Amino acid sequence: MTRLEALQQVAAPTSGSVPATAKPRWPALAACAIGLIVLFGVGFAGSATLHNAAHDTRHAFNFPCH
Repeated sequence: MTRLEALQQVAAPTSGSVPATAKPRWPALAACAIGLIVLFGVGFAGSATLHNAAHDTRHAFNFPCH
């Protein structure tokens, strides 16, 4: 067996391999769902609520804000 034949056997797909189009889509769907939750959560929250959340986060990281 030549080196080329050995490489072709290694590169040949087996019956148990998964095609590239069959990758799981749940990570992308989960990221979209989280993005929509954040988008609508911020969109419907009052400005005072967002200010207090940012203020408390700054204090949690010891970042001076006033």
